[in-house]
Amino acid sequence: MMATNESKQLVLAAAEAADSKKAEDIRILQLDPSESGLCDYFLICNGTNERQNDAISDEIELQLKKQFGVYANSVEGRRQAEWILMDYVDFIVHIFSPEKREFYGLERLRKSATTISVAEMNQEVAAKSRAVREKTPAKKAAKKAVKKAVKKASVKTAVKKPAAKKSPAKKAAKKAAGKKR
Repeated sequence: MMATNESKQLVLAAAEAADSKKAEDIRILQLDPSESGLCDYFLICNGTNERQNDAISDEIELQLKKQFGVYANSVEGRRQAEWILMDYVDFIVHIFSPEKREFYGLERLRKSATTISVAEMNQEVAAKSRAVREKTPAKKAAKKAVKKAVKKASVKTAVKKPAAKKSPAKKAAKKAAGKKR
C-alpha cells in the first residue's frame, strides 16, 4: 500500500513540531510494505533529557490536533519519558533519550526501510500537491466546455414558435377601443 499525501503531511508536521522543541537527529524511515503491516513511516528523534522528550511529544500532539484534527491512537512511555511511542496509525513517532536510542537502534533493526529527509518528503508533498492542482483546472475547463457545447446544441435544436399574427378583426377592435377613450 502506498502512503497517502495526507499521511506524508502529518509526518512532516510531526517532524516540524519535534524540530521546534529542539529534537535531535530527526529521521523519517519509510517502511517496506512487504515487511511491515504496522504503518508506512517511523519518525525517530531524541531529546537531551526526559523533560525535553515530554515537551517534544506534547508539541507533536498539539500541532497534529491543531492543524489536522488528528489524535494519536495511543501514547506510551510518557511516565519515564526515555522512549515515548506515539501511534498515529499511518506512522509511529519514537522519541528517545540518547542512551535508549543507541541501545535499541531502530534504524539498525529496520534495514529494509528507506531513510527520507524532511526536505525530500517536503518535495514529494509539494510535487503531489502541484499535480493535483494542475489536474483540477483542466477538469473544470473540460466540464465547462461540455456544458457550453450542450447549451449550444440545445439552442440550435430548440423549435422556435412562429410569431402569432393578429387577425384584421382584432386590429380593428383594438383601434376602436383606443378611440373610445
